[in-house]
Amino acid sequence: MRQSELFTKTLKEAPREEEAVNARLLAQAGFVDKTMAGVYSFLPLGLRVLKNVERIVREEMTCIGGEEILMPSLQPKANWQTTGRWETVDDLFKFTSFYSRSDLVLGGTHEEIIAPLVKKFLLSYRDLPRAIFQIQTKFRDEKRPKSGLLRGREFVMKDLYSFHENEADLDRYYEKAKRAYQKIFRRAGIAKKTYLTYASGGTFSQYSHEFQTITPAGEDTIFICSGCRVAINKEIAGSDPACPVCGRKELDSQNTIEVGNIFKLKDKFSKPFGLRFKTAEGEEKDVLMGCYGLGLNRLIGTIVEVSHDDRGIIWPESVAPFRFHLLEFKKGIGQALYRKLTSSGASVLYDDRAVSAGEKFADADLIGLPWRIVVSEKTGSKMEVKSRKSKKSQLVNYDFIRKLG
Repeated sequence: MRQSELFTKTLKEAPREEEAVNARLLAQAGFVDKTMAGVYSFLPLGLRVLKNVERIVREEMTCIGGEEILMPSLQPKANWQTTGRWETVDDLFKFTSFYSRSDLVLGGTHEEIIAPLVKKFLLSYRDLPRAIFQIQTKFRDEKRPKSGLLRGREFVMKDLYSFHENEADLDRYYEKAKRAYQKIFRRAGIAKKTYLTYASGGTFSQYSHEFQTITPAGEDTIFICSGCRVAINKEIAGSDPACPVCGRKELDSQNTIEVGNIFKLKDKFSKPFGLRFKTAEGEEKDVLMGCYGLGLNRLIGTIVEVSHDDRGIIWPESVAPFRFHLLEFKKGIGQALYRKLTSSGASVLYDDRAVSAGEKFADADLIGLPWRIVVSEKTGSKMEVKSRKSKKSQLVNYDFIRKLG
């Protein structure tokens, strides 16, 4: 894409009202625009990042047998009354339809929709196990939306729900989901700073699990075991925290961002809706459920929080909006290379703007694509190439670029 054709532009300064690193850099670099507290537009560059993250998540959910659907954002009050959560969930957006006068909810979660939906199709043990997921916009009336994409009122989330005939089968799938999440974070470039974290399981399980990423911007506190490389959440740590795996008590306290969570619901939502199945012996039993959530906005914000420097964002190649940033310093000199790269399938942002060299270099660092390519009269028949992670550049020929992909 030609940078001169982008309808958005970088900002000379980050928005003063934004405190979080991800909010400042994503807005200044032209990835998002803040509509109001907790609500952002994804601009062309930002949408490409979102779609790349979505692709990774979708692929890993499909790998563990997930079937994708799309459930409605509008939900009826009756479903929430059935589970008893109409009055107990404090961040629901509730309103009354002008025409039908019925009370409705904007979906912040989808247990109240998925359980009665699956009931229509799941009849016997032959239909189990089953895993169903969606990637959809959610709405939560956060009291204090803050930290850019990390805590919003409107955001994109992946929900996976699994359905099982017994606890052993639920446990097996839960471990699969755990490994799938670890693969997602590895592909997204944050695995080294992300820890499987034991958290409260509520009434139905001893533990649930969160995936927490270390960053000074984190609102959570976890205690990390250096031996097992797992952690425990502050809420269950108590006064004398110990590793739930090996019992070690020498734990390292860190600020973190929660980027995902998995939970054994068991019959919490199947029972209220009568979601039951018939066993091989003809007996009826409640279906057991698991749920596995991951916020895509939050994941993008977390990537920026852990992968940036004082000049801008440093995108992992897997989620970057483009692989190459081609900077041209004499009109027309980069066009042939741009056509050659794009025709070979490479994704390129071509800075063909009539602006100063300083502005081009500053914007390239701010936007943070994995590879910067400079062509000018000085480079002659070669190109100056630099990784965004590196301080050094090198003169190379086209074959070098081609091998980069």
